[in-house]
Amino acid sequence: MPSQLPEKTIIAPEEDKKHLGLEIFERVENINRRGFLKQTSLATLFAMVGTSIPFYRNLPDGFIPAAVAQENLLIGKNGLTLLENQPLNAETPPELLDDAITPTNRHFIRNNGIPPLEVDPETWMLTIDGFVDNPLALTINDMREQFEVVTMALMLECCGNGRAFFDPPVKGNQWTYGAVACSEWTGVRLKDVLEKAGVQSNVVYTAHYGADTHLSGNPDILPISRGLPISKAMTDNILIAFEMNGASLHPMNGAPLRLVVPGWPASTSQKWLTRIELRDQVHDGALMTGMSYRVPAYPISPGQEVPIEDFVIIERMPVKSLVTFPANGAKTDIETQVRGHAWSGDRTVRRVDISIDFGSTWIETELDAPINSGAWQNWQTNIKFPLEGYYEIWARATDSEGVMQPFAIDWNPKGYINNTMHRVGIRVN
Repeated sequence: MPSQLPEKTIIAPEEDKKHLGLEIFERVENINRRGFLKQTSLATLFAMVGTSIPFYRNLPDGFIPAAVAQENLLIGKNGLTLLENQPLNAETPPELLDDAITPTNRHFIRNNGIPPLEVDPETWMLTIDGFVDNPLALTINDMREQFEVVTMALMLECCGNGRAFFDPPVKGNQWTYGAVACSEWTGVRLKDVLEKAGVQSNVVYTAHYGADTHLSGNPDILPISRGLPISKAMTDNILIAFEMNGASLHPMNGAPLRLVVPGWPASTSQKWLTRIELRDQVHDGALMTGMSYRVPAYPISPGQEVPIEDFVIIERMPVKSLVTFPANGAKTDIETQVRGHAWSGDRTVRRVDISIDFGSTWIETELDAPINSGAWQNWQTNIKFPLEGYYEIWARATDSEGVMQPFAIDWNPKGYINNTMHRVGIRVN
């Protein structure tokens, strides 16, 4: 039988109900909006109304702006599944990731703290300092004028994508498949900016800082500050981005400025970016130490104690694939197309195979090359099922180094890097 996913709240506007064909949307009106907004940041309220609220200090608990009282709580994010409201986190059902380039309204949201209230792109400033020859203070206009502006399709994946399927369960947001996306980002290369600043010979790591604040409200505590080995930071496909799919960044995707680091944990892609420091040691900022974004250096059993020094930082994300059509639970004809995406950190994907007989035999699909370095790859094939009935479509990718996506992975205490095969159950009429 198909695995049962944890129940979540799915929020979508009218135009998506027909597209998804999910009965759950009939229950949308029962959402406890008061409870949601009581804990939601002011930045979310500002995003809902599209501007600032001058008298926001007078807002009562549970306030819902009259202009949007009947509208989607996840403004500009159609059909996402809400995992947590404080901080705001939401994933995208796989069938809504069918586009080759992920639309902004389908890009997942991953927050660790409270987004900033003031996000004026005209005055936003980025500082480059630390062990550099020429410290920089750049506005977005400065970046446009001083560096080559490039547009690239770059995929991002939350390191906890797939956490919901660990057994025994682990703590944290129970992401299933949808904390991944591949949008078009416009900005300047991080490499170009660092070269202008002058990277000193003792630099080993970058440190990233954003304008979001800790959930406690304490300005002295950072919600997240991660970094990259300098060798990774100097690659050609990492952007300091100020546009997403040809428009300004969405407020929940880091407006007005963010890093985009494809193929590595999306936590390294700092949102609301204000500062990049170059350090002579591995960065030890918020969520860089302990077990955060780290896994044991060797296989362990659930509950086994592991010394902190045996946890290693997760760098490149593992090989993985996703079925985006048909949707899980769909009814299809005897003949249908099957399609999706695949990716593998800093590598490319060599092939994607699917099985319709529970892994007994495999069918190679047609696999496109990536649009550019750092983009996911699209795949498709046409299938003719032998009989009517229940089938599962299993997908597995093999990357350029010959590493194949597994059926199952070793358990780890934080529920990271789950790249098990995607399984989609369908009924053939």
